[in-house]
Amino acid sequence: MLSLLALCCVSWTSQAADQAPAPEPKPQLQILPAEHFSAAASTQILAATRAGKRIVTVGDHGVVLLSDDDGKTFRQAKAVPVSSTLTAVWFADASTGWAVGHWGAILKTSDGGESWALQRSDNKVDQPLFSLYFRNPQEGWAVGLWSLMLHTTDGGATWSSVSLPPPPGTKKADRNLYAVFADAKGALFVACEQGRIIRSTDGGNSWSYVETGYAGSFWSGVALQDGALLVGGLRGTIYRSADGGDSWQASKTSFKSSVTAMVQQPDKSVLAVALDGVTLLSVDNGVSFSGKQRTDRAALTAVVDNQAGAPMLFSSNGPLAQ
Repeated sequence: MLSLLALCCVSWTSQAADQAPAPEPKPQLQILPAEHFSAAASTQILAATRAGKRIVTVGDHGVVLLSDDDGKTFRQAKAVPVSSTLTAVWFADASTGWAVGHWGAILKTSDGGESWALQRSDNKVDQPLFSLYFRNPQEGWAVGLWSLMLHTTDGGATWSSVSLPPPPGTKKADRNLYAVFADAKGALFVACEQGRIIRSTDGGNSWSYVETGYAGSFWSGVALQDGALLVGGLRGTIYRSADGGDSWQASKTSFKSSVTAMVQQPDKSVLAVALDGVTLLSVDNGVSFSGKQRTDRAALTAVVDNQAGAPMLFSSNGPLAQ
């Protein structure tokens, strides 16, 4: 055995002396479907929404969790075509929805999240998408890393890139876009890094930057029923606008844990969830928030109301017991 190994080494050395081996080609990323595994319900969840009476969540490893008993139990979706992290999910009705994530992936479902089809991906550049919003079942936007904004007018069958202007004082649009949302008047907003908001008041045809006075990143945003706008992000920071985004003021908050998601509840109060197990509640339309911290200090990542109007919380370890 030793002699055979030595002979092979000599032969290879002789060949190498005559001709150097060709460089190995760079491996090409393969888009693989999400696997089913028993611990899926303990996977980090990054976004949650409702599809009719069903709760749909997305997170790491392409995991999509579904609950048909108002959050008491969750099961993994039957078929998800990607195993990369999914960061956001949106439903136009009980059946039709979309999810986005890493590698620029955009998925669509027509059966309430049971099975998903891949509409778009880019396996050459990992430019993640962080958020999406659909005005109706046909027109929507997805936003992500380095000012990536995509637009569809055919339900996601095709997506076109939106060329954003550079921020004032710069030559390139390269900001990270974290959360896209809209108000009741149809104005569009994107919460960004460096305390900026991108706004469109003409249906997405043109975009401009609004300064909030904050220098950190905003990870979430929501338009309230009274027309006020809220964005939240690093170190428990929440900013509020009462004039359609023209001006912004800091909301009073009681914790410094970074805000990951916000929702207005049926009683019109606003609930924000944050890292370190912190929840923040406002009963004055976002002017001020009082907070409390879970004893387990679970990193809260998403929130959605159940059918009774009570908040269902999600974390880096999956859904939390109600």
